[in-house]
Amino acid sequence: MWDDAFPSFLIGLREGLEAGLIVSILVATLVRAEARSRLPQVWTGVLAAIAVAMSFGAVLTFTAASMPQTAQEAFGGTLSVIAVAFVTAMVFWMRRSARSLSGELKEKVTGALAMGSGMLILTSFLAVGREGLETALFLWTTAQAAGESAGPLTGAGVGLVLAAALCWGLYRRVLKINLTKFFTATGAVLIVIAAGVLGYGLRDLQEGGVLPGKTAYAVDLASSVDAGSWYSTLIQGVFNLTPTMTWLQAVAYVAYLAVVMTLFVRGVRTTAPKAAKERRSEREPKTDRPERRRPVWVVPAAVVAVPAVIAGLVVALSRPKPAGDQTVAVSETECGKGFTAPKPGRQTFQMQNTGGKTSEVYLIDPSTSAVYGEIEGLAPGTTRDLVATVAGGTYAWRCVPTGGKAVTSKPVTVTGGGAAKPVVPVSEQDLAAPLKAYKAYVNQGLTTLVGQTRTLAEDIQGNHLDQARTDWLTAHRTYSSLGAAYGTFEDFDKKINGRADGLPGGVQDKDFAGFHRIEYGLWHGQSAKDLTGPAQQLATDAAGLQKAFPGQDFDPGDLPLRAHEILENTLQFELTGDTDEGSGTNLATADANLAGTRELLTVLKPLLTTRAPQVLPTVDADIARVQKHLDAAHDGDHWSGVDKLAPTDRQQLNGATGQLLEDLAPIPDLLEIRKSA
Repeated sequence: MWDDAFPSFLIGLREGLEAGLIVSILVATLVRAEARSRLPQVWTGVLAAIAVAMSFGAVLTFTAASMPQTAQEAFGGTLSVIAVAFVTAMVFWMRRSARSLSGELKEKVTGALAMGSGMLILTSFLAVGREGLETALFLWTTAQAAGESAGPLTGAGVGLVLAAALCWGLYRRVLKINLTKFFTATGAVLIVIAAGVLGYGLRDLQEGGVLPGKTAYAVDLASSVDAGSWYSTLIQGVFNLTPTMTWLQAVAYVAYLAVVMTLFVRGVRTTAPKAAKERRSEREPKTDRPERRRPVWVVPAAVVAVPAVIAGLVVALSRPKPAGDQTVAVSETECGKGFTAPKPGRQTFQMQNTGGKTSEVYLIDPSTSAVYGEIEGLAPGTTRDLVATVAGGTYAWRCVPTGGKAVTSKPVTVTGGGAAKPVVPVSEQDLAAPLKAYKAYVNQGLTTLVGQTRTLAEDIQGNHLDQARTDWLTAHRTYSSLGAAYGTFEDFDKKINGRADGLPGGVQDKDFAGFHRIEYGLWHGQSAKDLTGPAQQLATDAAGLQKAFPGQDFDPGDLPLRAHEILENTLQFELTGDTDEGSGTNLATADANLAGTRELLTVLKPLLTTRAPQVLPTVDADIARVQKHLDAAHDGDHWSGVDKLAPTDRQQLNGATGQLLEDLAPIPDLLEIRKSA
């Protein structure tokens, strides 16, 4: 978590120290002027500044959460650029003002003492408020970059606590810190961090459609850098540098760093110390005039409540009226009762099944039947939320009760709000052609497998064990390339490719059979006599599977699921070496799994191209990266064992496979079979 926490820790420490120094100087000035009774006014101003900063952060958070995804990207990117501007200005301001800050503040306090309590509150509020708003904005942008990580808030909290401790030590004169050197060093580091925030913000603006060039990459190291490694995570968290960066990001990062750092360093070298002008105003005993008494809690409560109330009103007014305020009823005969045109934005609909049958409920575009949101299995008498992004277009509800006919509501039209991307539904008929093509691929693979397992059995029976090891790998790779059909093979998969895990006797168990049983024997010195039976049984089971497969039930809905699951199992079992029984060929199996995934995507390509054209190019690039790593792991028929890979190579392979899995993850949802009648 430290990688996400460090930038926020630094901003919390620096901004906290700035604000703390200001408060310390205000307090010290009043104490020396024998005006201790005015200290509550300083703390009231400080409290007001904190309340405003926290309210500002709440407005940013809740306002952004109510926006569509693209608007959130644009909003976050804009605020990131603004935050960079504020931080840059703060760095230069503190470098110039650190030497004269004490004298300037004492002059302001002297004037405020003569003008009454309101001016003293305002002075402390303005002095601290700037740092508070800058901190809130910078923390919000770094938290956005970190996603769900708690690092930014943790880092900021630690930084603020440390800043408070340092300020107390300085005030009590138990610490001595060269503040000029401190603000110079932290300023240089913040400039580097701000350059990364600028690049992140520009990327958000590209993702939000505000700026062009989101696919024009200047740097693409995804194939050679493991995004999940500790060093990659550290660099991304601290500097916001990612393995892939667009030209706009890269140019902006380099230009900002070159220009701003040059100006900063030049300013440090040329700025001469300036003596602070401290006028004689340290003692004003006559300013402690008695004032009209009021409850001590009134003003502090007001300065906290007012910003909070204003922030609440801003959030309430900026968020669209939730569609959940209207309950939408569904039944066997009526769908969408109570539905009126919602406002654009992220909406939550309360769906209530008033009928007597469980129903599938879809929010659709009636012209194309494309789905914006859905609830599966809405039981009678129950109410569940359906969340969907609403934009300009036509909307209707479609309800499909169990055993009944689909009912569609009257359409409503929504204007404004950009565009939402519904998913065009897939039916069993749509998957019929891909399923037929994949069955043909599996049938051909099983025919090949039968011949290869017979050859393997003959090798072992003839005591040609060296040849058997080669033929074992050939046959096992053939079987592993049929991954999308595993769920269809029923009990044959356990017989052909079962593992020793979970068996009472482990590798010695009588039920341990198939490829891994023979692998264990071939690579642990067992004789041909010991392996002849298991090898002949494997050939028999392969022939039995070939004969049974045409009649087995192959659910067409399994095809989209297997697009992700094949390599999920590869990452879990093969790339960990968990299934290795001595051959050290897990990477060869992973290569076969990748080939099977590629074949599956080929048959699904027509459906994916029309529904999510951006998915396949991304996945193809990911597959090429994984393939490159696997190709580097073997020389001809000799494969490196997983445990023999260099740590960096293994991390890169795991990272590339993880990225591929992430990009494959949307396919099951895109191609999920949805009822329409």
